[in-house]
Amino acid sequence: MTHRILRCVLAPMLMASCLCSIASAQEFQTIEKDFAQHVTVKKLPNGLTLIVCDRPEAPVFSFFTIVNAGSVQDPKGETGLAHMFEHLAFKGTKDIGTTDYPAEKIALSKVEQSYAAYDAEYRKRVGQDPAKLKALKAKFDADTAAADKYVIPNQFTQIAEMNGAVGVNAETASDETEYFWSMPANRLQLWAYMESDRIANPVPRQFYKERSVVMEERRMRVDSNPIGFMIEQFLATAYVAHPYRNPGTGWMSDISQVSATEADAFHKKYYVPANMVVTVVGDVTATKAMPMLEKYFGSIPAGPQPQPLATVEPPQEAEKSVTLEEPTQPFYIEGYHRPDYLDKDDAVYDAIGDIMSNGRTSILYRSLVRDQKIAAEAAGFSGFPGDKYPNLFAFYAVPTPGHTPQQMRTAIHAEIDKLKTQDVTDDQLAMFKTRARADILRSLDNNEGLAQELGTYQLRYGDWHMLFQQLNKIDAVNKADIRRIANQVFTAKNRTYAMIEFVAQKPAKPAPEAPAQPEAKPAPAKQGGR
Repeated sequence: MTHRILRCVLAPMLMASCLCSIASAQEFQTIEKDFAQHVTVKKLPNGLTLIVCDRPEAPVFSFFTIVNAGSVQDPKGETGLAHMFEHLAFKGTKDIGTTDYPAEKIALSKVEQSYAAYDAEYRKRVGQDPAKLKALKAKFDADTAAADKYVIPNQFTQIAEMNGAVGVNAETASDETEYFWSMPANRLQLWAYMESDRIANPVPRQFYKERSVVMEERRMRVDSNPIGFMIEQFLATAYVAHPYRNPGTGWMSDISQVSATEADAFHKKYYVPANMVVTVVGDVTATKAMPMLEKYFGSIPAGPQPQPLATVEPPQEAEKSVTLEEPTQPFYIEGYHRPDYLDKDDAVYDAIGDIMSNGRTSILYRSLVRDQKIAAEAAGFSGFPGDKYPNLFAFYAVPTPGHTPQQMRTAIHAEIDKLKTQDVTDDQLAMFKTRARADILRSLDNNEGLAQELGTYQLRYGDWHMLFQQLNKIDAVNKADIRRIANQVFTAKNRTYAMIEFVAQKPAKPAPEAPAQPEAKPAPAKQGGR
């Protein structure tokens, strides 16, 4: 069985300091061949791709639904919409979460009509009538209250959990949106009904209450968090055209004005079968499960696959910076533009990130943390804020008391310069390759991780086998590659940096403006969401 092979292979790989490339390739070929016997892939007539992996080590299964749409797909003026819709996916469907959907549908239509009227009056820059605005707001509130009478709160999540679901959650990333949980194997059909139903028939009930939850989430993670605010400004400075410049939670002015009608349009455009992969891993047999899965997921109406993103970030020709003054922990981060995940040198960036940052033997830890004792933490990483499109390789450091972000900058640059002029050691390169192999295997050692890997690679490459073929790219990385990329990418004109400088007392800011649209009282936190 797959898990037995994994256990036999994983232990020695984690303990060994180095494995020769031939032996590693043979081990991976053995694992890939074993997986191929247990993995079934089927593309349905409506365009949706189903993957079933039979792994009967326990009577459970995990699923992973990945939608090829993330915050990068947020329409202009509607940033945060992908994240907002992910929240709505837990609000139920036409059959779940309502006492009377036909009546609720009429009530929700009235909510949208009254909101549109209120929104039109509110957006008037000239000639706004305060009395009319107040009356329209009252009408909107009354229609919202009427629609809420049909709602059964949290019923979707409750049904799943009452039937043994654990880890019910979702995540909106820059590049995609993911839904997942684990469940007893004898509840597979219930899951198939629920998951296919919320893909095909989501209902944006209590949309404006949930919008308030998202607005509060932004306040907590960005507006009231100096590092969160700095990172937001850092990305908005590093990118001038590409949507990676926009925060995943959205700009507050956009969030506060987005409507359920716009969320429904986002669903119709991006939540089409051809834009999704659904993976099931566990105690499921494809010959028995696939016909049932085809019945539920095959009934989802087909739709045109969305056009790829057209915007391309222009080359950066000068260093850019952001400096915040805050009475808080100083921080330093810098980023360099690099190509997307399909680039031939993608594994070289992984090597640099690992050698510079992975563990107490890494270059940045030994230099800034252990030896100089100027930083509490220091690391570098690739694929920020996503990796589907050209992204950033970032370095950051957290100064210890008495040290400054400028010192972090100088110390990081000293180590980057060494990458440009000196080869990494044989041991450093070998350790990267060993850890990379181990990381791949570790990600497959449970149903959840395997479902995620299979679904992601199928979506990104059109073939889950690419997961195992990554080893060839890893083994091909050499010292000259690392030196070449360091000289090519880590240049001053390609650099954007941001820092928080400590000040004893932050200058007073004007009081924030009131929300642009009616904000309902925040509802309790729900499952899912970033």
